[in-house]
Amino acid sequence: MKDKKINTLWTHLHWLSVLAQQGSYTAAAASLGVSKAAMSQRIAELERAAKVTLVQRTTRSLRLTEAGQRLVDDTRASFEQIEHSFSQVRDLADQPSGLVRVTTPVALARQQLVPLFVDFLKNHPDVRMELDMSDRLSALATEGFDLAIRHTPSPPDTHVAWALCQTETVLVATRAYLRRKGMPQSPWDLQAHNCLHYPRTHDTPAWTFEARDDTKGTERMTVPVAGNFAANNSEALREAALSGAGIALMPDFSAQAALRKGQLVTVLSEWKQLGGYADTIYAIRPYTAHVPRAVAALVDLLRKGLAKGFGV
Repeated sequence: MKDKKINTLWTHLHWLSVLAQQGSYTAAAASLGVSKAAMSQRIAELERAAKVTLVQRTTRSLRLTEAGQRLVDDTRASFEQIEHSFSQVRDLADQPSGLVRVTTPVALARQQLVPLFVDFLKNHPDVRMELDMSDRLSALATEGFDLAIRHTPSPPDTHVAWALCQTETVLVATRAYLRRKGMPQSPWDLQAHNCLHYPRTHDTPAWTFEARDDTKGTERMTVPVAGNFAANNSEALREAALSGAGIALMPDFSAQAALRKGQLVTVLSEWKQLGGYADTIYAIRPYTAHVPRAVAALVDLLRKGLAKGFGV
């Protein structure tokens, strides 16, 4: 005979799957919007019903037993299907709604994306957004993100990607610095300057350039550079350049505002810098057969908002 009590345990099983994903009672409770005590009580009730220990706890760690892991593995696909089906039904509404979790690079979000996100939420009052600003590449599906905005030369083949706009790497400095040190006429002249760079390896930094002038053919040169300041954030490089510290290499979206105000000027604009930063900004989402209406609407707004790129 079918155990009628199992019908009362669907929520308990879901909470166990969330606990497995989050790795702690505190994080799982926060994810579900419940108390840690309620979380612990549900798991205890599930263990009593199953008559077997599902979670092994110590003062410092938590792990599922073999039985607990089997329950999570066997029910994961069902809960994913329920979530997918509910999302599709919710999208039958006239307006986008629900929570959209987005991850973006720090500098790009602060300088260009946040105003667009605010406009999006004003236009779609039933949508909530959770923004994670990080330069770390996230595993979108496992970390629960609906969308990633990434500055990358090649989005992963396992995901769906929309190109939002083109971007370019620029060399910038203040007029005061260039009056003091001189305006470079060739990439080789950079060896006499304090070059502010993004540290990508432990090797001596080198910048590669290609002539924009077609009359020069495909002339390309790689120049070793040196400087007293390096940072893995383009905003930090921009601030150092604004202080007159040297010539900085950065993406155009970081330099745009300062260039428009005349606080910085471009250097060696007749040369295209290669390999510094990617030349395309993408919106990337995990592959699913159905795109939530809120995600599609956000991508559409970003494509329109960034269509012109970041030229001055």
